[in-house]
Amino acid sequence: MLPIDVSELWPLSRELLLQILEDRCTDQFVCERIWERLGYVPAAEHWAAGPATPEPWAQAFPQAPQVIAERPASVRLTRSIAKEHKQLLKQQLQFAGYRIGELYPRRTRRATAVSWLLAWLAERSEALAEKGPLAPELPVPEDPVSGHPGDRAVA
Repeated sequence: MLPIDVSELWPLSRELLLQILEDRCTDQFVCERIWERLGYVPAAEHWAAGPATPEPWAQAFPQAPQVIAERPASVRLTRSIAKEHKQLLKQQLQFAGYRIGELYPRRTRRATAVSWLLAWLAERSEALAEKGPLAPELPVPEDPVSGHPGDRAVA
């Protein structure tokens, strides 16, 4: 999934960010998009802080944190979004939030990840492309009781 050379970041696009919000890719894929932009580098069994990792992140998380699964990492991600970029999720993706039945911590943290990625682009004055490479698509599991799409397992 990740390019061999981590100096080449996975391209961000509206299509990809919507895929993340719609929970159609793994949590690991989402984390890798954050990690590579925070300067973490793949190591033997996990990602580790690299020379480009900001000092506060490297000190708090020498091993790349699971920003979707771990609340402290998600909170740090939220707090690192500059105030002027807090509304980019609504402004650029017209994202109004999840409905009550869709609202649970994993999805909220995915929205935080997308918000952070949008802020990362804005900090660099980079435009969000409409289309680009997508993550491998996850099948939508069916709820055995209702027959409707259900919650995704953490991958």
